[in-house]
Amino acid sequence: MVLKTFGWSFAVTALGLAFAAWQWGWEAFGIVLILSILEISLSFDNAVVNAGILKKMNAFWQKIFLTIGILIAVFGMRLVFPVVIVAISAKVGPIEAVQLALDQPGQYEDLVTDAHAAIAAFGGMFLLMIFLDFMFEEREHKWLAWLERPLAKLGKVDMLSVCIALIVLLISAVTFATQAHTSTGHADKSATVLLSGVAGLITYLVVGGLSGYFEDKLEEEEEREHEEEEQAKRQGKQVSAVGLAGKAAFFLFLYLEVLDASFSFDGVIGAFAITNHIFWMALGLGIGAMYVRSLTVYLVRQGTLDDYVYLEHGAHYAIGALAVILLITIQHEISEIITGLIGVVLIAASFWSSIRRNKALEAVAEGKADASDDKAGVSSGV
Repeated sequence: MVLKTFGWSFAVTALGLAFAAWQWGWEAFGIVLILSILEISLSFDNAVVNAGILKKMNAFWQKIFLTIGILIAVFGMRLVFPVVIVAISAKVGPIEAVQLALDQPGQYEDLVTDAHAAIAAFGGMFLLMIFLDFMFEEREHKWLAWLERPLAKLGKVDMLSVCIALIVLLISAVTFATQAHTSTGHADKSATVLLSGVAGLITYLVVGGLSGYFEDKLEEEEEREHEEEEQAKRQGKQVSAVGLAGKAAFFLFLYLEVLDASFSFDGVIGAFAITNHIFWMALGLGIGAMYVRSLTVYLVRQGTLDDYVYLEHGAHYAIGALAVILLITIQHEISEIITGLIGVVLIAASFWSSIRRNKALEAVAEGKADASDDKAGVSSGV
């Protein structure tokens, strides 16, 4: 079952890592591996959400999402989108950006380095909003309760995350961009940082708005189909549970694609904190995207969602760390290995905490079962 579901992902991983080591050396191998782990971890909640929605579709639309959808996810968001970011930031055409990366890597690196302040501000704001909205939301499970509980109470204040993000952006623009100008003698990039940061914030709000729009449309279509099913039952017609089809499934497909794109933003933008090499980025994120799709299929076929309740927390703490790192790199350089390992360590810690929680719950359940057996034995003895 596991090999059948994840077989293509394993094959793509082996080929991708081997190609990276052969073409660019062991440094590329390590960066691509870290990017793959980071993408899988950051998109884990994406797979869980996808599985919960995908199981409502009929077989045809499930196949459409897992074929056409993966082309959009891997080639659209993980390959084209990083190139578009570089092209816009460096003010060159997308094709020219790819040609420079292939033919003149030195000049390409200079372009990306010069545009790094804009990329970092844009990405930092987008990731920071994801992190803040997660932290300010009331949740059933809390990993670091001492921190998450008071923040969830603060989250009742409207637009708090936007206000905090804008304050952080102002501080970053005034402090980091101005200091970078003073220490290097290059042009003051305060205005660039401000504009790019606001663009990142607007992008986050637009993506959230689109997700909300398609979610509302989906609910309307589901209600309509439910009413049609109830009417068919009253008329004595046979109703088969084959999953949503027609217009409802189409809206569900669009909703899933918008969700997938929004979940992909954090991985793509976070990758810029680790490397500026678009081919390493595409390889690592593409491998990760394959696992996200395989995990979605696995969860749908198993009919169960994962029990590792703190993994989503670890992924969002990693997003928060990447947001801070991106803003710091406006002025200071940080090693790619350190950047990548911070996220991996946070996610691994949340995974380990989830395992400990599950074992503790199992021990409690076994203790209650033993106590019930003892009580039953005493009662029968009496």
